[in-house]
Amino acid sequence: MRRLLTILMLLLLAPLASKAQDSTDIALADSLFADSGPRLINDYSMIGVNYGVSFSNTYFSPRKHNQVYVTAPNYVSVTYTKHCKMFDTMPYFALVVGAAMGTEGFAFEPDKQTGVTGDVDGATWCSVKVFEVPAMAQIHIDSDPFKVMANLGIYGGWRQSISRRGPTLDPQWTNSFRDYENRIDYGFQGGLGFALMFDPVEIHFNCLVRWSWSSLYQPDYASSYYYNYAYPIDIIASVGLHFQLTKRDGRTKSQIRRRAHEIVYGTTQDNSGSNR
Repeated sequence: MRRLLTILMLLLLAPLASKAQDSTDIALADSLFADSGPRLINDYSMIGVNYGVSFSNTYFSPRKHNQVYVTAPNYVSVTYTKHCKMFDTMPYFALVVGAAMGTEGFAFEPDKQTGVTGDVDGATWCSVKVFEVPAMAQIHIDSDPFKVMANLGIYGGWRQSISRRGPTLDPQWTNSFRDYENRIDYGFQGGLGFALMFDPVEIHFNCLVRWSWSSLYQPDYASSYYYNYAYPIDIIASVGLHFQLTKRDGRTKSQIRRRAHEIVYGTTQDNSGSNR
């Protein structure tokens, strides 16, 4: 009976002893390698929500004068960022993808000499709501608690709604697209920014330029002799709150566990060599 009780006790205590050994191994590896050099940035990921203001304008051909920016405080985006190292040693790169809602448009002010206000098909002011999906490559330099970032990429989107006004505008087009106006949007997006990092939270400040390569209207809709186009160009200032989904720097639990195993039991190569 005593022998049976002893066997049962050993079986119950074996898992606890194994967990204690793992904890000891992890603590040992972490203490041995905590100060063994600079702490590289991990290939961590994060998700963030951004809010900002759009300053919209449009590049016309033929050129139009006395344009002013359309200001719209309704830029909202959700982004996912995946950081990565080049050659496992250069932690300066990341990929940023997401979804955003922004604004394009144009506006004119009266000419100071003539008092005449420019227009596009009767509209002296126009604002277009756009849903877009950006994808950008990022270069970043970290110096805790600051980060400097440069983004460069493309986007694709859909012009969801339009609002315009003007003294000679036909009322039926106040909130409706004409047949010759393009709804599909795509183009370039990039800019600079910086961040404050308080792991696991980061606060990002960005200034982006969004240059559409899809004209607001089809070329030559009004003339067969002149190439007409209108490319929106927007400046976006935003602030975002980002949450780190994985550990930003230092060794992760899996790395510490693997290193502890190597310290206590040796590498596979060492073990194979010791068996010969």
